[in-house]
Amino acid sequence: MDNKTFFIETLRSTGRKGMENVIAHLVQLGFFEAPASAGHHLNTAGGLLQHSINVYKEALAIREKQNELCPQVVGQLPADSIAIASLLHDVCKAEVYKLAQKSRKAEDGSWEKYMGYNVDYSDFPMGHGEKSVIRLLQWGLEMTEDEMLAIRWHMGPWELPLQSADAKGNNNSAKLKSPLVTIISAADGLATFLLENEGNSRCV
Repeated sequence: MDNKTFFIETLRSTGRKGMENVIAHLVQLGFFEAPASAGHHLNTAGGLLQHSINVYKEALAIREKQNELCPQVVGQLPADSIAIASLLHDVCKAEVYKLAQKSRKAEDGSWEKYMGYNVDYSDFPMGHGEKSVIRLLQWGLEMTEDEMLAIRWHMGPWELPLQSADAKGNNNSAKLKSPLVTIISAADGLATFLLENEGNSRCV
């Protein structure tokens, strides 16, 4: 099964109201062809889709281990919430990467042209996690509060230095309220810095 089919079928398996409309919007916005970043992890066509699946798989693995270490928490981590929060956490990126001709230094020191990506947030400048939540709600997806919190705060460690004291407090409150917040944030970090790190041979 290819990545796109796996992604769509996993989301459909949640049975969540509004999911078909979400999928249609992702197709329209180019989600399945977008990179995960402009110059870092998975900055190639289809990278955003691969990253989303990687986060999902990491979240499932964390959930399984938590079932051994802290079984009472797993009841707060239903499978459909894991799928929705992990696979859809970065839908905010679907429309921000634009193909562009760029320049870089070749090994011989000369400059060469190549096709890469520029980032343009001007269409809907609404932050990161919060934009994903807003888009999903606009598209009619029925979401739990835990799913909204997990998607909103999935950037935790990387976003918090830029946040106000109130925002940092809200992040901590979200983690205390919902284990899903910590799970998705951790899964995102593991996917980005382990699975998708080109210099990391430990996961190959």
